Amino acid sequence: MKSGSPSAIAHLPVLYNETILALRPQSPGNYVDATIGAGGHASGILQHSTPQGRLLGLDKDPQALTIAKETLKKFGDRAVLIHASYTQIIEKVQKMGWEKVDGILLDLGVSSMQLDTPERGFSFKYDAPLDMRFDPSLPGTAADLVNNTLEKDLADIIWIYGEERNSRRIARAIVHARPLKTTNELAEVIENASGTRKSRIHPATKTFQALRIAVNKELAALEDVLPKAVRILKPSARIAIITFHSLEDRMVKQFFRLESRDCICPPNQPICTCGHHATLREITRHPITAGFQEISQNPRSRSAHLRVAERILLA
Repeated sequence: MKSGSPSAIAHLPVLYNETILALRPQSPGNYVDATIGAGGHASGILQHSTPQGRLLGLDKDPQALTIAKETLKKFGDRAVLIHASYTQIIEKVQKMGWEKVDGILLDLGVSSMQLDTPERGFSFKYDAPLDMRFDPSLPGTAADLVNNTLEKDLADIIWIYGEERNSRRIARAIVHARPLKTTNELAEVIENASGTRKSRIHPATKTFQALRIAVNKELAALEDVLPKAVRILKPSARIAIITFHSLEDRMVKQFFRLESRDCICPPNQPICTCGHHATLREITRHPITAGFQEISQNPRSRSAHLRVAERILLA
């Protein structure tokens, strides 16, 4: 999860040093932080690309942009921040007058700032309306999803996105308890449906994660942005992606593997007919993860996985 609570802006974001090292920012260079959050990674990119490096920062969350503007104001017009989804990356890069960029960062998932803002409804630690939208201006809250989804579909969401073994039991309990309006109401229903707690992890954790992913269509957005990001990378430019969920990490890994191969025909096919050419070189065959010291300072970094790939010049 991205670090960025208002009380922790000065702290380094997850895998900060590893991300900056991977992206190799330099002057001059044009970079995109497509999930800018509180601006921690962006600040590092701009510091390491002094004096002429520029950065385009995107985020769906207006609250994040407000904080990032304060974090990055010392860099003046070298930082341009826009309220937009990373799926709009090509359009926003072109609006900057850039044809290609020297590096792209995607730091996925929910931020500490979002989790620690009670009224956003991301966390069951606070009693608040069931919201969970990254962009509060868009329709479709977690309450809408919880109260209007068929039981089978709700169970599938909780199982697929939350990898929750009790998904069917939880979905059944939610449907019987509807309407549910607050985080505490939902968490209590989940806890009662889950039975005796056998772990330190709250039984509502995976379900809340699943609902958040579904509300914000996070996996569909990631699938959409990956080829777009590659398309606007200069040769030798790098893309760094930090994930916090096994499904996201798997998607990034599979995409990087696929785009690092010339032929993607079935293995038993004697002649290549796909016409595919590699566009990337994998820099990290295995994901970079947080060390003991970082995890001890920020337990949320435990699930962070960083993968990096480099654009290659097509023959």
